[in-house]
Amino acid sequence: MTRKPDKSAEDIARHAKRLKSARDHPGPSPLRGIGTFGMIGWSIAVPTVGGAFLGLWLDEAAPQRFSWTIALILGGVVLGAFIAASWVSKEGGDK
Repeated sequence: MTRKPDKSAEDIARHAKRLKSARDHPGPSPLRGIGTFGMIGWSIAVPTVGGAFLGLWLDEAAPQRFSWTIALILGGVVLGAFIAASWVSKEGGDK
C-alpha cells in the first residue's frame, strides 16, 4: 500500500526549490550597479594618483625636458582603464 504525499509536503518542497533558485541566481540589484561604478572608479583613480605622486618625485629627482608628472598621470589612466576593463569583462562573463 503506497501512500500519496499530502499536498502540504509538495507545497513545502516547491517553495524550498524556489528559495534555493532565488538564492543561487539573484536578480539585478541597483546596489550592485553602484558597487560596479565604485570599483571602476577606484581602478582608475588609484593608478592615476600613484602616477601623479611618482611623477612629482621624479620631477624633483630626475628632471627632464618633459614632465614626469603628466606622463605618469596619463600612464596611470591607461593602466587603470585596462584594470577596469579586465574587471568588467570578468564580472560580465558569469552571466
